[in-house]
Amino acid sequence: MQTTFEIRTNGTGLYEFTQDVTAWVREQRQNSGLLTLFVQHTSCSLLIQENADPEVQTDMQAFFERLVPDSDHPSMSYLTHTYEGPDDMPAHIKAALTPVSLSIPAMNGALALGTWQGIYLFEHRTNPHSRRVVAHLSP
Repeated sequence: MQTTFEIRTNGTGLYEFTQDVTAWVREQRQNSGLLTLFVQHTSCSLLIQENADPEVQTDMQAFFERLVPDSDHPSMSYLTHTYEGPDDMPAHIKAALTPVSLSIPAMNGALALGTWQGIYLFEHRTNPHSRRVVAHLSP
């Protein structure tokens, strides 16, 4: 069973879509299996991260901005792929450091996520985008 989730972003940040995925898995009426999620873009990624305290998402974004600043920052002067904007190549680097696919067990018709775990699209670009995440639930 497969579907595609479309996630609209308003710029850099973490966008939780756990409820959408959970609802789709429940609709499949499959007691157990393995859910694979795959993002079809090279400048964003997927994360399983805490969803109780929003400061976690704020700190994650701040860490990655500090780790890989925009290409107009002096420390990034070595970059050559800059014609798509100062956030583009750093977005590709961030996506290379974080997962673009996730595997989550489904048990008794529900995702086997921990109490505080949520599924996020991690947008690395500054401008709004429409992102596609393909879901595959296998027995």
